[in-house]
Amino acid sequence: MRFRRLRTILTLLGFTAPLFAIGCSHRQTNSYQGYVEGQFVYVASPESGRLDHLLVTRGETITAGATLCEFDKEPEASAEREAQQLLRSSESRLGDLQTGKRAPEVAVTRARLMQALAEKQRAATILASEQAQYRAGGIPQTELINAQAALEQAAAKVQELEADLAVDALPAREQQIRAQENQVAANRAALAQTQWRLRQKAIPSPRQGLVFDTLYRTGEWVSAGNPVVQLLPPENLEVRFFVPEPVMGRLHVGDRANVKCDGCSQNLVAVITFISPQCEYTPPVIYSNENRAKLVYMIVAKPSAKEAELLHPGQPVEVALQGKRLPARS
Repeated sequence: MRFRRLRTILTLLGFTAPLFAIGCSHRQTNSYQGYVEGQFVYVASPESGRLDHLLVTRGETITAGATLCEFDKEPEASAEREAQQLLRSSESRLGDLQTGKRAPEVAVTRARLMQALAEKQRAATILASEQAQYRAGGIPQTELINAQAALEQAAAKVQELEADLAVDALPAREQQIRAQENQVAANRAALAQTQWRLRQKAIPSPRQGLVFDTLYRTGEWVSAGNPVVQLLPPENLEVRFFVPEPVMGRLHVGDRANVKCDGCSQNLVAVITFISPQCEYTPPVIYSNENRAKLVYMIVAKPSAKEAELLHPGQPVEVALQGKRLPARS
């Protein structure tokens, strides 16, 4: 009798154990596996050059605007000095055209005018003497004609020098001034371009964050556009996890989730920012056999910049959905 009862109990246990296992394997959960993804910022220079100074090290946290590296500046510095000289030369030329001739040049013209006036006065005196002698019959008419021509020639010279003196006080023609103004503008633009190229030889950090890696060493030649420093701003860290289709339908952008990671003293809070519109066969990283052969949807959630400093790219995390949406921003 006792043996028959024991056999009945074992039979029942053997029947119910698989049912218990099946029920546990289909237990609904609100926690999902995921990983941390980092969106890196690759900092490069638009100008080629030799890397003279690498001012940051891998693993260092820097502020926005801090200088990351410096390249050889001599070619651009020489071009800047040349552009400055050309600009000064064109500006001086423009000033000369706008102010007319210099004072010493005007003084020369004025002195020549005084000589011409004296010569005119001398020719007038000679003509008066010749007229008197001609009336007295002392000289022929040809000498009187020569004296009158000399006076007219002296008078014309006076008029020419008076006109030159007036022209000396005038600026250059409008077309010449406009052409020189355009030259000055072109030289200023060339100087600005060389100064911009010189500034590109000292690369500031565009963001605050972690120096994830340095890609060149001091003394190496860096081609234009090649990144030198790989930055990871904390706001560029995000959590990616995968949920089955029934759960995806209940999620919305703005919902919050708790993120748990190894070594974190407390759960982090992340906000869902993206819900993939298409399903995937399996996640790109398989953390357990239960995830295999399931249709899942990728969810992206972003923690705050302060909490993101505790996370690292590629780090596995566990995400628990809160089901609460953040209030709409005004």
